[in-house]
Amino acid sequence: MSDWIKRFIPFASLIALCVIIAVLEPRFLSSGNLASVARQTAVITVMAMGMTMVMVSGGIDLSVGSMMALAGVAGAFALAGGAPPVVGIMASMAAGGVCGFMNGAAITTLKIPPFIVTLGAMGIYRGIALLITDGKAVVGLPTSFGHLAEGNLFGIIPIPLLIVVIVAVAIHFVLSSTRLGRYCYAIGSNVEAARYAGVRVARCQIIFYLILGALAGLAGAIEAARLVTGQPTAGEGYELRVIAAVVIGGGSLSGGQGTVVGTIIGALIMGVLANGANLLGISSFTQQIVIGAVIVLAVTFDEFQRRRLETAGS
Repeated sequence: MSDWIKRFIPFASLIALCVIIAVLEPRFLSSGNLASVARQTAVITVMAMGMTMVMVSGGIDLSVGSMMALAGVAGAFALAGGAPPVVGIMASMAAGGVCGFMNGAAITTLKIPPFIVTLGAMGIYRGIALLITDGKAVVGLPTSFGHLAEGNLFGIIPIPLLIVVIVAVAIHFVLSSTRLGRYCYAIGSNVEAARYAGVRVARCQIIFYLILGALAGLAGAIEAARLVTGQPTAGEGYELRVIAAVVIGGGSLSGGQGTVVGTIIGALIMGVLANGANLLGISSFTQQIVIGAVIVLAVTFDEFQRRRLETAGS
């Protein structure tokens, strides 16, 4: 029952938030505004679904924002060199995948906590992005590339929303219906028990970080398409929002818990909150305070649940 309540609270919070904002500002429910929310939250949501796998397995990655920027720049260079949009997207995902693989390999090989490795990687990837661009935006991208972020399928469905749905279905399938997904929860719940059970923990962890990196690359391509430039400063502060989406959606910082649906709801809560605040004329500084408070409350609730379960078990 407690697990069901924990999963229901984010959904109920999202509905309540939407109702309150709609009452205060009727423009919130307009089709144009809802499409705008979908586009604005796509980048965070795509990365957050990759972060869900990493956090369920007991890890964390603070370098997702920097990975996104570096991958976006890599894809922008390919596009500026005359490559078609599909190749540019693949280049971004490949660059992000390499970064994710390096994070996972460093964590499993050096036996250093993920927090430390990815904190260092955050500076490294951002520095590489700034170095190869000399701190300037990569321009000269084809205007058709902008459809990845601003286009609509059949003139109705925003393409970023379609990407989010495809990624969500894929990650949900992996977590719920594959051996890798079962290993993910097993490693996050008790890594030593998983290892004794024959799970190749290091290999699985590398795969989780690689998937996160590839999705960060996809998010970088979407961000570059939105701006039609490759910005080496893109994604600053995104790591906090990505981790917050997972935690608000019911994920646990200690591992073993988290779902794709919960993560999507967590990302939507932050997106709706930001959009509603903008419509109501609330300062962006106030938004940061509110989001920070929501994160603290979510983590506090998770810690309270964990301690109660430990007490009941003992």
